[in-house]
Amino acid sequence: MEPRNFDGDADRPRSAGAKQTGRVLVVGPYLRVRAGSADAQSEAHVLRDVEARLDEAAGLARAIDLIVADAIVAPISQIRPATYIGKGKVEEIAGLIKTLDVELVVMDCALAPIQQRNLEKELHAKVLDRTGLILEIFGRRAKTREGSLQVELAHLNYQRSRLVRSWTHLERQRGGFGFMGGPGETQIEADRRLIQERISKLEGELKKVQATRRLHRAGRQRVPYRVVALVGYTNAGKSTLFNRLTRADVQAADMLFATLDPTLRALNLPHGGKAMLSDTVGFISNLPTQLVAAFRATLEEVLEADVILHVRDISHEDAEAQQSDVDAVLRQLGINPDDSGRIIEVWNKIDRYDSEQREELLNIAARRPADHPAMLVSAVTGEGVDALLAAIEERLAAKRTTLDLSIDAADGAGISWLHRNAEVLSKELHNGRFDMTVRVDETKRDIVVSRFDAVPHLAT
Repeated sequence: MEPRNFDGDADRPRSAGAKQTGRVLVVGPYLRVRAGSADAQSEAHVLRDVEARLDEAAGLARAIDLIVADAIVAPISQIRPATYIGKGKVEEIAGLIKTLDVELVVMDCALAPIQQRNLEKELHAKVLDRTGLILEIFGRRAKTREGSLQVELAHLNYQRSRLVRSWTHLERQRGGFGFMGGPGETQIEADRRLIQERISKLEGELKKVQATRRLHRAGRQRVPYRVVALVGYTNAGKSTLFNRLTRADVQAADMLFATLDPTLRALNLPHGGKAMLSDTVGFISNLPTQLVAAFRATLEEVLEADVILHVRDISHEDAEAQQSDVDAVLRQLGINPDDSGRIIEVWNKIDRYDSEQREELLNIAARRPADHPAMLVSAVTGEGVDALLAAIEERLAAKRTTLDLSIDAADGAGISWLHRNAEVLSKELHNGRFDMTVRVDETKRDIVVSRFDAVPHLAT
């Protein structure tokens, strides 16, 4: 989509004719910041390409089946406290609303409640900011009970500060109890109280969800399965890669936030070992803080993961900026994005490049530090997936100890315990004894050594 700039003399759109349901005008009110300035260096999102930012905002609107009548850039020199944008631009947008016959204006920014209220009064149309739009998408996509609880909690926290937006009935007071009561509480106070009660209830239910997840996680820790988590910018191809690695059928579509609820599947490693692969919600620039907080229970899978795959759409024009956005969310979660012992960077969608461009990518990857490699893959064609699996296995093995032992073939209980608590790499029967090579966590190393008289494995 070609963004139109209010500062230029771009042609005004033609009349849209008959009104359609869900028609929307997307506005990108982006600050003018000189490249290299202190402001540009302090704000990561200003490094993003304006056209890509506007296209992403339009994609968010389409993700909930809105009809994007037009998408325009409205550059501003400073943020206005009353309406975010200047009076002249408000008037121009109002003219476009009439011309395009739209019902909704999406502002690709975070609006304060008063700014949203003032814009709706001036434009005579419903106004939704970036946070509200993302919340709407999450509300549509949440399928599990947990996901629905998380979205509702985030939405209520967002809505609580916007009760005074446009309805005057919220200012009316209700009478007190009997003749002795005072003027009573206003409608807005009652609504806020009800919202707070609902928030408290949801927080209690989510604590139960967290407790259940901890039990499930503890159960996985009792077996030799490690957890590998996929993270990345929305639409980077995480779900497609998840399906490719696990042969699952998780919904994967070319749209923002195609999947929301987390999924766990078994991942078969090259040498017979197994891990659990977790597909998480995609990240996005300016991810609402309400969602980061509400989805913390889900994102605990990332916090507890042994290996994190940061999946990047390397073909995207804003790939570097998207990487910065994901790194910022990881830091919010308390994860160091530069932890090379835990994070593997995956450059996805290399199938979109021709052979010459692919060779250039390989050269770029080869010049990276040895402790920060990049794995080039195509989740669609499967190219590079075997090398990625080998890298995952190597990273997981680095955190485990390989031991050799000999056990009586009649010791069924001991053999069973090893299969449940260790990764059995080899097992051969000689003279009534099993010679085994196993890989165990450091937490179980001493038990295996003392119980089975195991010794460190000597590589051949």
